[in-house]
Amino acid sequence: MRGIKSKVFPVGRRGAFLLTALVAMAMATPVIATPAAAAATKGSIIRVPSDKPTIQAAVDASKSGTLILIAPGTYKEAVVVSPKHSNIVIRGEDRATTILDGEFSSEAGKENGFKVFADGVAIENMTVQNFSTNGFYWIGAKGYRGSYITAIRNGDYGIYAFDSVKGQFDHAYASGSPDAGFYIGQCYPCDALIVDSESEWNGLGYSGTNAGGNLLIARSSWHDNRAGIVPNSGTGEKLYPQRETTIIGNSVYDNNNAGTAAIEIAQVAIGNGILIAGGNDNLVERNRVENHTVTGIGIIPLPETVLNPDSTTAKDFDSKGNSVLANIVQKNLYDLVSVTSLTDASDAGKNCFAGNTYTTSSPTDIEKVLPCKKPAVGYEADIALFASLLGSTKPPSIDYQAVALPSPPKLANMPKAKTAAARAATNEPSIKISVKKLSVPAE
Repeated sequence: MRGIKSKVFPVGRRGAFLLTALVAMAMATPVIATPAAAAATKGSIIRVPSDKPTIQAAVDASKSGTLILIAPGTYKEAVVVSPKHSNIVIRGEDRATTILDGEFSSEAGKENGFKVFADGVAIENMTVQNFSTNGFYWIGAKGYRGSYITAIRNGDYGIYAFDSVKGQFDHAYASGSPDAGFYIGQCYPCDALIVDSESEWNGLGYSGTNAGGNLLIARSSWHDNRAGIVPNSGTGEKLYPQRETTIIGNSVYDNNNAGTAAIEIAQVAIGNGILIAGGNDNLVERNRVENHTVTGIGIIPLPETVLNPDSTTAKDFDSKGNSVLANIVQKNLYDLVSVTSLTDASDAGKNCFAGNTYTTSSPTDIEKVLPCKKPAVGYEADIALFASLLGSTKPPSIDYQAVALPSPPKLANMPKAKTAAARAATNEPSIKISVKKLSVPAE
């Protein structure tokens, strides 16, 4: 979340609300490049480094429909895709060994791995690491896709779409980001999907400020972050409040990791699995949420005026109309929590809970107090409990460059990466999910 600063843990960066080892390969840029002076034609392939010596040179020569195919190697550059290079595909031949490495440069223009301003750009089958800000970054795009991509140890977000719609992240992996491994923000309706992906060892597994409307987070794993999945509202970005995100069929566990880097509210949110913070009309269904030191699934307000008391634009966001259904939530301090508002403990907010497997909750017997399709019965939020958990001392952040990340799992390559035809991101999300058929993940 943009624009929130912690009252307790300021770190001097822009706010962020509340996966894995460095992959090092030898430099791939050849001494002599094959001449290829002609610009690409529609549907052509530009090979890096045989046709163009750098990824940026290939992008600059591309036209709509171009496939940029990158050989294994380490490319020490930052790539910008301008609006005139729409509907292109940038693909590595091998996910683990086609690497874009930022070397932690803070030089202007080198902060992001891929910064995409164009519509319809797909990035596939490669690793981006060691950038001082973001790994993969789409901004203001209509149509985007990141497939079989890996983001490791980037200084803000790993995989990031801002003010962008009609997008998809699939078979993606992010670790080592102080803010969030995955972020989709400032979009409504987003018309977007995160699926078959994994996020670990980040401040937040997922953060989504003011994002929603046909936004689906499904069939993915969120673990060993400070906090797991955190949709949220905030005045630091447009289109508030956050609303209408579906979180279904995910495995969310062990998000209590004090060994990660963490920006501001990611510190405060430690120990929570799925946390709807100041969001409305979200659906949290058929997830497995386990082993959290605070909350398994929590519906809470977002108190900007408390977290950022010096702001003249801060406001507090209630959480209303959220449904928590048929999840397995266990081994958390509080499995299920609902607090609608900081100012009215009796405001149930039309939040509802039904069919969950759980033991502990606040309020007690939460499914009886906040049933679905029926009015609330004697609801009284424990605002004092919420305040004590929010204000308790949290572990400090760690420099993201210094964190000893675990080795990532074996990650699948894109099928037929060297030969598959280019498919720009003009029809996203392209993976169709039958939500009704998704089940709670196995333990």
